Amino acid sequence: MTEPQRSRLQSYLRHRRVFEVALWVAFAVFWGTANGIVTTIDLGRHGMPFDWREPFVWEYSSLMVMLLLVPAQIAFDRRFPIRADTWRRSLLWHLLATVPYSLVHVTAMVLIRQAVYSIAGERYDFGNWGEQFGYEYLKDARSYGVLLSMVYLYRLILLRLQGEASVLAAPETGPTPETIERPERFLVRKVDAEFLIEARNIEWLEAAENYVNLHVRGRVYPLRSTMAAILDRLDPQLFVRVHRSFIVNLAFLEKIEPMESGDAKLLLKNGHRIPCSRRYRQALRGEQVQQSVVDDN
Repeated sequence: MTEPQRSRLQSYLRHRRVFEVALWVAFAVFWGTANGIVTTIDLGRHGMPFDWREPFVWEYSSLMVMLLLVPAQIAFDRRFPIRADTWRRSLLWHLLATVPYSLVHVTAMVLIRQAVYSIAGERYDFGNWGEQFGYEYLKDARSYGVLLSMVYLYRLILLRLQGEASVLAAPETGPTPETIERPERFLVRKVDAEFLIEARNIEWLEAAENYVNLHVRGRVYPLRSTMAAILDRLDPQLFVRVHRSFIVNLAFLEKIEPMESGDAKLLLKNGHRIPCSRRYRQALRGEQVQQSVVDDN
């Protein structure tokens, strides 16, 4: 990856939420327009009377509700992620989730259509709910799977571009990976390269869904782990937990800024601030004293 490409990626990551919303909206506009045109052509071929605006109202009302349901779908996936060790149970939960998903989607979609038709002085007839819902559910279950697949594909591409970290395995002639309690290096895999980062160069770590983000010199590398698991494998003389979602490297800690609530803000040497909860603040002060003694010796 060239330097301009890295710069664009870092810019994207800083504003990723805005870009992600824009991508979802662009997808919905494209998909709704394409489906509206196809439906218009099909109705014309069958000689059915209709207003040219109706197919687009049908499509956009459906996609609007689906867009609003995407955050709930992603949150549900965080609770039941599809991984190698959990995919059977998670797939079952996702399959069950398609039923309330479809109920919400169809109900909201029909209400929107009724409102639009009412504004135009007309009446929207959804038809027999028993018959129509079965048909709509089959489409919604398919759409649920397609949207979830898009989320996973997006995550995979982003991880490969950003670089996903893993604990460096031991050499074949050495001890097995299970015996390595505190790795000195992490292996980062990108689309076009693999490289190593020193554990001591990690400035701070942050929990992010099923990953822990390693922050190293302004770059972020996701590591598939939990905070508790990775903390057990880091040097306790350097790394200390300061929040349920943050671990800091004491070598990069500049100062502690107390707050009236009892919590604190930690200022790192790179100028970044991370939160420190009251629960971990006293332990952090103890670690600072120990680190100071070690440095003095």
